[in-house]
Amino acid sequence: MNILHTLQQRFAHALAGFTDQPQPLAEMVRPAQDPRFGDFQANCAMPLGKQLGMNPRELAQRIVARLDVADLCLPPEIAGAGFINLRLRNDWLEQQLAAIANDPRLGVASVPAPRTIVVDFSSPNVAKPMHVGHLRSTVIGDALVRILRFLGHRVLADNHVGDWGTQFGMIVYGYKHFRDPAAYELDPVTELARLYRLVNTLCDYHEARTDLPLARQRAAEMQAALEAREQTRPHDPKQLKEFEKSIRKLRRDLEEQRETLAGLEQKLAAVERDQTLRSLAAAHPDIVRLTREETARLHAGDPENRRLWEMFVPQCLTALARLYQRLDIHFDMTLGESFYDPLLAEVVAELREEGLVTESDGAQCVFLEGNDAPFIIQKKDGAYTYATTDLATIRYRVEQLKAEEILYVVDHRQSEHFKLLFATAARWGYSDVVLKHVSFGTVMGPDGKPYKTRSGDTVGLESLLDEAVAKARQIVSDNDDRKTDEQGRPAPELSPAERDAIAEMVGIGGIKYADLKHSRDSDYVFDADKMLAMTGDTATYMQYAYARLCGIFRKGQVDPEALARTPGPIRLRESAERALALELCRLEEALTAVVADARPNLLTGYLYNLAGRLTTFYENCPVLKAEDAAVRESRLRLIDLTGRVIRQGLQLLGIGVRPQM
Repeated sequence: MNILHTLQQRFAHALAGFTDQPQPLAEMVRPAQDPRFGDFQANCAMPLGKQLGMNPRELAQRIVARLDVADLCLPPEIAGAGFINLRLRNDWLEQQLAAIANDPRLGVASVPAPRTIVVDFSSPNVAKPMHVGHLRSTVIGDALVRILRFLGHRVLADNHVGDWGTQFGMIVYGYKHFRDPAAYELDPVTELARLYRLVNTLCDYHEARTDLPLARQRAAEMQAALEAREQTRPHDPKQLKEFEKSIRKLRRDLEEQRETLAGLEQKLAAVERDQTLRSLAAAHPDIVRLTREETARLHAGDPENRRLWEMFVPQCLTALARLYQRLDIHFDMTLGESFYDPLLAEVVAELREEGLVTESDGAQCVFLEGNDAPFIIQKKDGAYTYATTDLATIRYRVEQLKAEEILYVVDHRQSEHFKLLFATAARWGYSDVVLKHVSFGTVMGPDGKPYKTRSGDTVGLESLLDEAVAKARQIVSDNDDRKTDEQGRPAPELSPAERDAIAEMVGIGGIKYADLKHSRDSDYVFDADKMLAMTGDTATYMQYAYARLCGIFRKGQVDPEALARTPGPIRLRESAERALALELCRLEEALTAVVADARPNLLTGYLYNLAGRLTTFYENCPVLKAEDAAVRESRLRLIDLTGRVIRQGLQLLGIGVRPQM
């Protein structure tokens, strides 16, 4: 049951007697921030009183007179200027707990009208190893898939991999010119990754040589413009604010240009200080053009390039599959860019027939009102673009998969692309499908910049997992080694294999949770030590809370499954019991809030609050040493239910638990 939704519905009915738009006011019913004021609080009387010219406290009294909540709440109380405070009845809460305890869905109802939803997430380029930049899309998308499915929607998880782009031109060129046959025979994927990095480095070098003079000139011009502007500081205080604003912008622009310049210089230095790379760069001066030509030949159906592509892609996909298996992430389909390539000419032709295409400098473009930049669907040289592929993808998902909603879990830098894509799709005739860009921020290093290795390379995702698991293994071992028996002698409980399994669960769970607990819009700093802490808002804290609950049952020699098979009451005698019970009844509310705006951090927040209520419960309510058998059994049932909610909540985030840690 969604208690908040129920209360908002009751308020909407009561408010209908005062306004023809009751719903926005009813949505002002919120969980109370301070339990002294009840469980929920409604602040709607103040804005409505202002609209109607009425005293808000008197209006609150009239609203309460029309409010029908006696079946679940004590009589509402009015406080202050017109706050309406609501406290749920204990007997009603106990009834809800009994229903939840006997419900495999833990009180979460399936949606009455399931939708077919495609979730597009992860989407790496298959020719390159996955790196830390893929983390957020992968774990956010997986959590949304799990939660939407749990709520009853028909969900298709699609890994729209990049298997047809310029990176394959680089790999084909590398394979033809730089391949180490023995290395390729031993480990094809590792050798292909090396070839990609090598060719990309050489391409970056030659492009940097071309771009560097202009970048230096631009930086000098911006420096001169800043110095000239600083000489015009006004004396008028009214003009000073605008002047300071312009100075700050010039400084920001100059700093960005200097960073661009430094990046170009770093690419040059990386090659010029390495004799082997320097020789290769000199021997392949046209590598940028030649790799593009290799890509063009692949797309044109060149037999040799096609043969190589068909050899490379399965090997790359196999390597990706191993990583996804380790992350416990699964897809219903992996339809890459190549799948849609045969459809692109038809997309462009149809858009042209419908009068949506305008030629601009030889390119085929869709111009959208309010946007100066066009949406390019075919380049001057005839090549198609990501825009073309994404339009073909929408058509396939709607017409073949019957998608009613498509979520794109892609970082915020692609916001403009999706804005133009969605607008073009609507003009093309796909206005009924809900298209949503689930954007997110960046994983940062301690320096506040995108997380990279000391050498400046992007951190590989697998090495990130290895680091976290190794740290978790040390923590698990240290904790287990400290355990003693009743005589104080060392008595570790876990075998090496169990320690390894727990470390994998804790390490990977820690990375996932640390990402998911942040609002997806924000950047966050990667800190392996903090994310594996056993206290605070971490997966480890939640996993330990679950293991501690299981430990109580082991210590008391109580079988929780047998307890669940013999239904019995949960009584709420203490305030800590009641607070824990109320939180347990809010799981559906949390999940509904997650899907409303695709924000998994609302579920992590719920679980952290639940764990906090559990800690308070432990401090105030003995379980195995309760004052009598009835209280003991009631509290055992309460913590069993809490454990099941924690386990289910973490599973919906893609995080595992174990009964012993």
